[in-house]
Amino acid sequence: MFYLTQVGVLFIVTVALAIVTILCGPFDRHGKRVYRINQIWTWLILRVGGISLKVSGLENVEPGQQYIFMVNHQSNIDIPVLIQSLLRFQLRWIAKKELLWVPLFGWAMWATKHITVDRSDPLAALRSLQRAKERIAAGISIVIFPEGTRSRDGRLLRFKKGGFLLAVQTGTRIVPVTINGSADVLPAGGWRLRSGAIDVVVDKPIAVDGYRAGKLRALTEQVRAAIAAHLRPPAGRQATAARETLEPLAGSERLEKQSA
Repeated sequence: MFYLTQVGVLFIVTVALAIVTILCGPFDRHGKRVYRINQIWTWLILRVGGISLKVSGLENVEPGQQYIFMVNHQSNIDIPVLIQSLLRFQLRWIAKKELLWVPLFGWAMWATKHITVDRSDPLAALRSLQRAKERIAAGISIVIFPEGTRSRDGRLLRFKKGGFLLAVQTGTRIVPVTINGSADVLPAGGWRLRSGAIDVVVDKPIAVDGYRAGKLRALTEQVRAAIAAHLRPPAGRQATAARETLEPLAGSERLEKQSA
């Protein structure tokens, strides 16, 4: 019963705020005013879901500055978590174009001026980078999930280079951000929110001076290492690893007893 009530509240809130966002979006050039609606919506999602946040490292970033926040990705709840963790910043996402076709959610993304990418069209991808540059110039920070998709087991996937190219071309510092616990609250592929705590670690900005478009490996490795340094596996994978460790030990104990 509680779960059905939770779903009902979230549905009503999402529909209402999405409609307001869609109606106001065309009159908001960079989506700065309607983004405030996103902040209200995400606060309600976490509140109704019984999700608490512990954010550390905010002293490493300055309000009023533009950054490219690069974040590990494990769950659909990562976006509300980031919006609430970085309340002092206007954030826009670079996401796949297909999300625009999701009723209400995709339309609200368009109204808030998030940046979508058609991965099958190189020219469209270049236009998306140009839109991202315009957002940065307007005082907006960009959020990128460099893995490109959600990790199913908590391990970092291979990083894609598009976000690093944007950082170098605009001279925008990269801030590595690590999220822990989101996969336990809402696993990849799941839709049922579980109450719990999520930790967010905001690392120090990384300057991109001296890097070139064709020489991004060192920068990529530096950002990846910073995210990995604070990353811990989801609770489910920890339990699996513990079982895998204990099972051989239990087997050897049984053999010892049988031989005795």
